[in-house]
Order: sequence, then structure tokens, then C-alpha cells
Amino acid sequence: MPILSRLLLLATLILTSALTSAAQAPRKIGEVVVTGDDAIGVRITASSPEMQRIADKAFESHGRYKRVARGQTYDIRFTAVAATQIRVDVTRGSAGTPVVSQTVAGTTAQNALLRAADVAVEKTNGLGLRGFFTAQLAFVIQQRGNKGDIYTSDLFLGGATRVTHDNALTLTPRWSPDGSRIIYTSYFKTGAPDIFLLDPRTNRKNTFVSFRGTNTGAQFSPNGQQVAMILSGEGTPELYVSNAQGRQVARKTRSDAVKSSPSWSPDGSRIVFTMDPGPQLYVVAAAGGTPRRLSSSYSYMAEPDWSRTNPNKIACTVRVGGQYRIAVVDAASGKATVVDMKNPPFDAIEPSWLADGRHLIYTARDRTTSVLCILDTESGRSTRITSPNTKALMASAWTPAK
Repeated sequence: MPILSRLLLLATLILTSALTSAAQAPRKIGEVVVTGDDAIGVRITASSPEMQRIADKAFESHGRYKRVARGQTYDIRFTAVAATQIRVDVTRGSAGTPVVSQTVAGTTAQNALLRAADVAVEKTNGLGLRGFFTAQLAFVIQQRGNKGDIYTSDLFLGGATRVTHDNALTLTPRWSPDGSRIIYTSYFKTGAPDIFLLDPRTNRKNTFVSFRGTNTGAQFSPNGQQVAMILSGEGTPELYVSNAQGRQVARKTRSDAVKSSPSWSPDGSRIVFTMDPGPQLYVVAAAGGTPRRLSSSYSYMAEPDWSRTNPNKIACTVRVGGQYRIAVVDAASGKATVVDMKNPPFDAIEPSWLADGRHLIYTARDRTTSVLCILDTESGRSTRITSPNTKALMASAWTPAK
């Protein structure tokens, strides 16, 4: 098969997931409740109905918590004290032993509430987990004949804003580590896949690389100084690394096999990517060298995302029978474990880690619907965050530093 045909076939498999699962009513996607035995009992209250709704959804998405009556484990209270300030009060047990009382400021009222909820998580989970509720999303929406544009929002769609108007096939938007830029692939302008760099505050974009052939899969290194990407200008799609301006482009792999979806290790020393046949996951030193196959647990392993929190966790899409599922691969042992719900009525694809290293964002798809969900990889709990009436996919998350 010609190289370009193989590339297009691989892209089709990854992006459409073959849609082999049975059709399901859209409202069912992501609405799954799985409560682990180690779940912490909490009672959540807030000073307004809208705050209550957002706080409830946040904690219900976590998987570490379960709703209980007053006095069982923790009481968490959110109170608005100013337009963009929320006080969070946490007490423990029937005696109401104080745990924390803190006023948190945000960029908006919802942002302040989510920041306060992160404080509550960090004070109550008992595992040292960082909160993830303040994540900012970048994702693609395709609707009403639009081939695809990028939107940004908070984790629960607060402040959702369209930041591109390309109306072109748009793939894999990914944040820079400081949240100031989004790098993505689009067929805008040339009708071929080029890589663009976008400032989401001004909506201004610039061409990052536009070489002959295909230019896809760009991701910033953890320090923001380099970008890994897949380019086919020399023939076979290969892994390349450039500086943050798209210059000093250096080839890191050499073989006849199609490659895709690079993702950096947390320390920036290695890159995981997919390669045919299969595809399968391979790891190579960021400086280049001979790639090492990571796992052979499944015949199809694609779309890897290396956790920025835990160097041993790589999320990916695997094929189990006729379905696509989310798995987490141990980078040390190569063992892969499916972590989403059992026998889902949809395909689960495109995983992207959240800041705590336990939760991730993924796309759930059936024959008619494509929605974004939060997955708790420990309990298997999945929470839908976008409407089934809107075709949303390919999300990545960035969490501001504290």
C-alpha cells in the first residue's frame, strides 16, 4: 500500500474509531455511576442554586467521593463572599471538627467556585491528590456542516468560546505548558494538514510548520521549549522535534513504518508514539535513537498521552474485540489495563490526562453522537460534560499553576 494511503488509513482508524459498537441513545453516553469501596462520604452545600449545581457536578465526576447524609465524614460548604470570591468551609464528622476555611478568588464566579472545590479535594482525599476542577479545555466542535473549529472553556463548559473560524478539518488541539498558546493541525489555507499556533486570548494564529506532505500531531515539551510532531516531507511519516518557534527541525526516527501521535514524558527526556504494524506504542529518547516497543497487550494501541503527574502512566486507545476502549499503560513494565466501564455502549477514544494523574478527558462515540467525558481511571466512573446535540471531540486540558 502506498505510504500516503497507509497514513490516511491510520488517520481514519484513529479519528473515526470505526464506530463498530451498537447504536445507543445519545443521553446514555457517559452517564455511568461507579462508586469504589474507598469512596469518601461528603455532604455538599452552596449558597445559591447555580453554585450547588456546579459543585454537585464537580464532585460527582471525581469518583473518590460519594454523597452522604450530614455528619458522615465531611461537610463541604461553598459561600459567595464577592462577585469572584468563594469561601470554602470543610468540617469533619458529626462533631463538625474544622478542617479548612479559606476564601478563594477566581477570574469568574464559576472559576472561583472550582478553585475552592480543588481546595476541598486536596484537604479531604487522603491520597495527596491535586485537584483538577480548574482545568481549561481546548476541543474541536463539528456541527451544522462545519468541518471543525476549536473552542476553549473550563472543565464544565463555563466561558465556552470559539477561538478559530477555519471551517476546515481540525485535529488535536494541545496547550502549551503555560496556557498561552494552542498548537493544532488544520487543513485550513492549503487544503493539506499543516500545523498552526494559536493565541486563544486574541484568536490570532500563525503557521507553525507547513512542509511538503503531512504535518500532524504536534505537542509541546513539558518545559515549552520544544515541539514533537509527525512530518512526511521526506517520505514516510517520521517523528521530528523543533524548537518552540518551529525552527531547527530535527528528525528522530528512521523506518518505513507509519508513525503518529507523539507525547512527551514528564521530564522531557522521552517521547511515546504509535507505529505500524498494529499500530503499537513505542518510546524513543527525545535526542533520537532506536525506538523501544512499550507493550504488546493489545493488537491495536494508539493515541498515547503521557501523564504529566505520574511518569509511569500512559493513557491510550486500545481495541477490545470490536470496540475501542481507554487503557493505561505502565511505562516501566509495559502492562496495559483497560480502565473505562465494562461493556460500554460506545467507543472510548482520544484520552488526555487531567492534572491529578487519576482523571482524564476522552471522546465517547457511537454511530450518531460524539461527546466529551471525564473518566476516573481508578473507579471507571464516566461523566459526560458536553451535550449529545453537539459533536465535540479531541479535547486536551491545561491547569493553571497555583
